[in-house]
Amino acid sequence: MLTLYIINTCDTCRKARKALEEKGIPFKTHDLRKDGLSASLLEHILERVPLLEAINKRSKTWRDLPQEEKDSLDATSARRLLLEQPTLLKRPLLEVDDDTILVGYRDGDYDSLSG
Repeated sequence: MLTLYIINTCDTCRKARKALEEKGIPFKTHDLRKDGLSASLLEHILERVPLLEAINKRSKTWRDLPQEEKDSLDATSARRLLLEQPTLLKRPLLEVDDDTILVGYRDGDYDSLSG
């Protein structure tokens, strides 16, 4: 079964969820805010998604970070930040199989998936 990693208040996450429901594709959701982001889940995601691609640099959370923190970002500090503030993770994330997680959502992104 597919897993859709979301934040419930995210409009794009709602669109992704609706697209899967309309296609009749079974999936479970994991709300990163409510259900949390553990170190092991973060590593699971980062084994499939490049670290720089996983950080949402358009988010308010990112914009609110001190510039020094953004400038000195490395793999270790990025992981720490993502664990402290899961809203920094790009979303939605759709885990389609053991090796693939799709990042973000635009209309038509899930058209090749079947239920």
